[in-house]
Amino acid sequence: MSRAAERRLFQAVLCIAVLVPLITGSIGVLRGAGWLAQEPVPTDLDSHFRYLSGIFLAAGIAFASCIPAIERKGARFRLLGCLVVAGGLARLVSALSVGMPSTGHAAGLVMELGVMPLLMLWQARIARRS
Repeated sequence: MSRAAERRLFQAVLCIAVLVPLITGSIGVLRGAGWLAQEPVPTDLDSHFRYLSGIFLAAGIAFASCIPAIERKGARFRLLGCLVVAGGLARLVSALSVGMPSTGHAAGLVMELGVMPLLMLWQARIARRS
């Protein structure tokens, strides 16, 4: 695969992947923790959930800002990727402490600790090749 084709493929994959924090972050900000709960959510928990959703949304925007010049955005991409992996490690602590979360959150764990490190390696390869 040519450098240009690999770069375009990576950019397309990122366009799809960035939808996760953009969509779920937006839902979390707008609807709060209630969209995940069957019962009323305590005010402090909802506030904290919306705060973290705002950070997640901002991270999605920051990832999206890397797409046009992905080969030159290595430092930003790695920083954002490390934040995602750190969040995944925190989610893993929860899974080990209180049990596995629902399917959507388990998929998040796979994304955070599996897919994100692979994307970081792929971005580094693209940067080296350009």
